[in-house]
Amino acid sequence: MDRKLDPSRDDLPLMANTSHIRVKHYALDLDVDFESQIMEGTIVLFFESENRFRKRSISTEETCQSESSEARTVRMPEACHVPGTSTRTFSSKTGHSDFVICGKGEKDTAGKDGNHDNWEQASGISSSKYCCDTGNHGSEDFVLVLDCCDLSVLKVEEVDVAAVPGIEKFTRSPKLTVISELRNQIVRELVTLPADRWREQLDYFACCSQAPGCGELLFDTDTWSLQIRKRGAQTATDFPHAVRIRYRTNPQGRSITWTSDQSSRPCVYTMGSPLNNRALFPCQEPPVAMSTWQATVRAAASFVVLMSGERSAKPTQLQEGRSSWHYYVTMPMPASTFTIAVGAWTEVKPETCSSNDLAAEGGSFSPSDADFGCVEVCCHMDYPCRFQNASAAVQEIIPHRVFAPVCLQGACQETLLPLVPPCLAAAHSVLGTHPFSRLDILIVPANFPSLGMASPHIIFLSQSTLTGRSHLCGTRLCHEIAHAWFGLAIGARDWTEEWLSEGFATHLEDVFWAKAQQLAPHEAREQQELRACLRWRRLQDEVRSSPEEMQVLRPNKEKTGYVSDSGSSVIKHGLNPEKVFMQVHYLKGYFLLRFLARRLGDDTYFSFLRKFVHTFHGQLILSQDFLQMLLENIPEEKGLELSVESIFQDWLESSGIPQADDILWESLHQRQIALSALRSCHAWGTP
Repeated sequence: MDRKLDPSRDDLPLMANTSHIRVKHYALDLDVDFESQIMEGTIVLFFESENRFRKRSISTEETCQSESSEARTVRMPEACHVPGTSTRTFSSKTGHSDFVICGKGEKDTAGKDGNHDNWEQASGISSSKYCCDTGNHGSEDFVLVLDCCDLSVLKVEEVDVAAVPGIEKFTRSPKLTVISELRNQIVRELVTLPADRWREQLDYFACCSQAPGCGELLFDTDTWSLQIRKRGAQTATDFPHAVRIRYRTNPQGRSITWTSDQSSRPCVYTMGSPLNNRALFPCQEPPVAMSTWQATVRAAASFVVLMSGERSAKPTQLQEGRSSWHYYVTMPMPASTFTIAVGAWTEVKPETCSSNDLAAEGGSFSPSDADFGCVEVCCHMDYPCRFQNASAAVQEIIPHRVFAPVCLQGACQETLLPLVPPCLAAAHSVLGTHPFSRLDILIVPANFPSLGMASPHIIFLSQSTLTGRSHLCGTRLCHEIAHAWFGLAIGARDWTEEWLSEGFATHLEDVFWAKAQQLAPHEAREQQELRACLRWRRLQDEVRSSPEEMQVLRPNKEKTGYVSDSGSSVIKHGLNPEKVFMQVHYLKGYFLLRFLARRLGDDTYFSFLRKFVHTFHGQLILSQDFLQMLLENIPEEKGLELSVESIFQDWLESSGIPQADDILWESLHQRQIALSALRSCHAWGTP
């Protein structure tokens, strides 16, 4: 990092050295204990080293460019070197380090912050000291750095994947005599299996995750990271490619919330930002570390485990009144998108069964059911993509379930359940193929800090969306459904560009909701104008009351997307407590997209948006990727006076409210005057 981490600052550090080694798959195995408010178990990480994932990235880009002249790949910003500061160094010659090894049966020496490390201050990670010497000119060991906080790490070990029966099929070089090289070769072959062998890959990941250990690894923790090394492994290529970490969470861990639901029953759920999942499991938080995962979670038989996963998991009954739940995901995504919720939830079913309900109960499309006719050319890494599934492309309503505390079952049946099919169908009519095969919706406990949160295959909704008329529930549901495309299937390469997720979802929620209500064009336009007016008023208030630096949608400007040589970076204002309640990135992003749609015309804009989704799904983007493709795909007469640079200057890199379109603001001002007579603004459910 370029500076020593200062707890008084509000930037969030991303410490993982993803430029040298990346997790390709996580296998979690956890027990949930409500009495102690702890999750404990293991996570196995399967890695790919730098030279491998860079070669595959180049190959994918070349394939896309040759298959379609219109297919575009994400521009990868060049790395910017960040000088290192204070750090610890390790030498394979001395045999001495400050790392600790703590077995499961040993005393837990974790400090009050939940980590073994008890340094007086958090230290920065040096890109020069903690990264591999790729030329192998020095004697220092490679150090794997994972994002981690509020966890008690008990043991770290290499996994003997070579002990798995049948695994020899993944050994290409029978001449290999060094067993560590053989193990790494097995993992390299396993993580790069083609998409049509996804089930075989998952099965072997599961078997490997249960394989015995073959040597404990040295590890240490500080405030924000877990560092692991193996003596003598001087490069990422030499470092073990399958590592098991035994750990337990902290009851006060900032990634998960232990609480009671509205029926006074205990439950736990992931919070999402700002810390994401680093206090749930050690991981690589930078978005570029896109991975798949599978998880087995055990809890008392009276609880339901919901999770990001492609199948609607059913519990396996265990002895002593416990159940086991298993989920998996085959679409690579950032670890921050993983979500779990455990509680005494009740599945809410319709009182009468309609044709839509039958469709929802018919089971989800999985890759094994797919008809992978080539519907679109895809430029993402290889996985079983629904955009190449001819059946999925015409599936307007994906299978869905609704869960809630028992006391809210009636309210969900009356308000939420009837809205799900039309909102899903509306989203499909605008953007096309649903990126995910199914959807669970959970009404979360009353202490949930926002109206909703979207994750792969699961949406959290606040109980407040069930009150009053259907507008609030419908618009919020549409907002979270929109995140399946913008925020999940297409993610921001730099987390400071939140508008790429929230601005799009806010703009699309109006479009989806109007279609879900089957409004006539003039009715839809009237509703959207009124909602724009309310948002305009909210944006004015927020600009007046917030610091100017918090109003900028692209705060890193020309350095957006840049990381250190190791891959570490910081998220500007990521820990600022005020940011949680601010909506500038929602509202300014919304007005930018509204401005562009008005300039181009709705037909042109939404036709382009569908094309953009088909081009960039499964990838990470920066603002310029969207804007450049937009300007290249619109008629020249409609793009007059528009440029990426002018939009950056007027909308993304300036504080306050842009003066880009006087007609737009004049229209909103007139609407605001008319709206001042209304006293039921809350019924429109603005964000």
